[in-house]
Amino acid sequence: MKRKPISSGARKLGWLVVSCAAFALMPGSGFGQAPVRITLDDAIRLALEHNHSLLAARTTIQQSEAQEITAKLKPNPVLFADWEYLPIFTPSAWSSTYLHDSTEVDAGLSYLIERGGKRSRRFAAAKDVTAVTRSLVTDNERTLTFQVAALFIDVQLAESTLELAREDLKSYEKTVELGELRYKKGAISEDDYLKIDLQLLQFQNDVAQAELGRVQALSDLRNQLGYESVPADYDVAGVFDYGPVRGNLEDFQMKALQTRPDYRAAQQGVTSANSQYLLAKANGKQDVTVQANYSHVNGLNAASFLFSIPLAIHNRNQGEIGRTRFAITQSQQQEQATNNQVLTDVRDAYEGFQTNDRIVQLYRSGYLDRAKKDRDISEYAYQRGAINLLDFLDAERSYRATQLAYRQAIASCLLALEQLRTAVGSRSLP
Repeated sequence: MKRKPISSGARKLGWLVVSCAAFALMPGSGFGQAPVRITLDDAIRLALEHNHSLLAARTTIQQSEAQEITAKLKPNPVLFADWEYLPIFTPSAWSSTYLHDSTEVDAGLSYLIERGGKRSRRFAAAKDVTAVTRSLVTDNERTLTFQVAALFIDVQLAESTLELAREDLKSYEKTVELGELRYKKGAISEDDYLKIDLQLLQFQNDVAQAELGRVQALSDLRNQLGYESVPADYDVAGVFDYGPVRGNLEDFQMKALQTRPDYRAAQQGVTSANSQYLLAKANGKQDVTVQANYSHVNGLNAASFLFSIPLAIHNRNQGEIGRTRFAITQSQQQEQATNNQVLTDVRDAYEGFQTNDRIVQLYRSGYLDRAKKDRDISEYAYQRGAINLLDFLDAERSYRATQLAYRQAIASCLLALEQLRTAVGSRSLP
C-alpha cells in the first residue's frame, strides 16, 4: 500500500508540538514545577540582597565615601586677567601703538595655603563619619534580619494553624456524618443533629480564616524580601520547632558588646566627635594667600608679589571649637547609653526565651496528650450515648484551643529566640 506524503502544514504542526513538549521539560520553564520553597536562611539572604529600603540605606556609605574625596582635595589656584583703557567708543584710536603705550594689561595667579593641617583633619573627620555610617547600615541589616525572621515565623504559624484547622474540619465532618446516621436511625433528636451540623460552620470558618492568614503572612514576607525576588506562589520550608539554647546571660552580653553594630557606631561616634574637634581647632588657624602679578602699563612691564593673611583679632573659630568640645561629651554619654541598652536588650530577650521555653515544655509535659485523650474519650462516649452533645462539643473546643495555644507558644518561643539573636547581634549564639 502506498503511503500518503505528509503535508508541510502537518509537519510544522508536529514540530510545534515537539517544541512545546521540550520547553515544558526544560528546567525553569515553570510547567509542572512545584512552587518555590525557601528556608529562613534563604529568606534572610534574599532580603539582604533585594530589600529596597536596605539598598537605599547602603547608598549612604557611597555618599560618605564621596565626601571623603571632597575633604581630601586641595584648594584650586585662582587665575585672573584684565585689559584696561581700551578705546571701545573711539574706534579711530585703535592702533598697535595706542594699545602698547596707552592701555594696561594685568595677569596674576593666587593660591590659598591652608595652615593647621586642615586638609588632613577634614579627611580624617570624613573617614570617621563613613565608619559610623557603615556601622549604622550594618545595624539596619540586623534589624531587617529580625523583621524577616519574625514574618517567616508568622508564615509558619499560619500554615500550622491551617493544618490544624483542616484536620479538625475533616474530623468533625465525620462526626456530622455519624450524627446524621444516628438521627436517621432515631438515636438522637433532630435538635441535637442540627446543633452538630451548625457547629460545622465554625470549623469551616476557622479554615477560611487560617487560609487568609497564610496568604497575608506570605505577602508581608515577600514585601520584605523584595517583591521581585520570589514568585507569587512561593512557600516557606523548615521545621516549625526549635532546639535548646546553650550559654548563660553573661556570655550573651559579652558577645553583644563585641558584635552589636549600633554599639560599634556609638564607639565610632566618640572618635568622630574628637575628629570634628581637631578640625575645628585647625579651622581656627588663619590661611595664607600668596599671589604673583604681571602688569603692562604705558609700555612698561612690571611684576609684583603679594602676601595676605587675616588678622585673628575677633574670629578665631571659638564658637565651633567650644561646640565640638561639648559634642565629645555628648557622644561619650551616648556610647554609655547604648552600652546599657545592649545589656538590657540581651537580658530581656534571654528572660523572654526562658519563659516561653518553659511554657512550651508545660504543653509537652502532658497537657497536649491530656487534651487529645479527653477529646477522644468524649467522642467515644458521645457516639455510644454516654454523654450529652454539649459535653462533647465542649471537649472538642477545649482540644482545639489547647492545640492552637501550643502552636502559638512555639511561635512565641521562636520569636523570642530571634529577639535573642538580634540582641546579641549574631545569628550564631555562644
